[in-house]
Amino acid sequence: MKKLLSVFIMAVGSFAAVSNADAQTKDVLDVAAASPAHSTLVSAVKAADLASTLKGAGPYTVFAPTNDAFAKLGNTVQDLMKPENKEQLASVLSNHVVTGAYTTADVQAAIQKGNGKAELPTVSGGKLTATLDGDKVKLTDENGNSSILSGPDMKGSNGIVHSIDAVVLPKAK
Repeated sequence: MKKLLSVFIMAVGSFAAVSNADAQTKDVLDVAAASPAHSTLVSAVKAADLASTLKGAGPYTVFAPTNDAFAKLGNTVQDLMKPENKEQLASVLSNHVVTGAYTTADVQAAIQKGNGKAELPTVSGGKLTATLDGDKVKLTDENGNSSILSGPDMKGSNGIVHSIDAVVLPKAK
């Protein structure tokens, strides 16, 4: 595990979607909130009472499902946002967060170093497996669901936000 993290830390390269000044003042939640494509995620984070966590020191890498990614779940998102499902919603959202700030280049370097895959431990205690699908980074959750990183790295004061095209779920119990 330490070896994988050191690979991430040693990897270089970043393409920031926000200006350096914004990256110094906007945390990962602010960065997501500034993106119209992530309004469902921001609403879900607030409903799960995770805003203060994502505004914390970090650093964090957030694999942020777009609104279209959440729409693929149909009514499930509205059900998860009900107060009685707050714990389950928090678990789903926490499965999209990794401790440390990793650019796309960092993840790609870890995949190369790992002979084609890198395991990313999530703050929920699960893991995402990163591989390459052509030249795109693909994340696969423990249930076999996959998502592709899209768009540039979005840098915040406490980490990096990556847009993804599907929701990755915690391990089915």
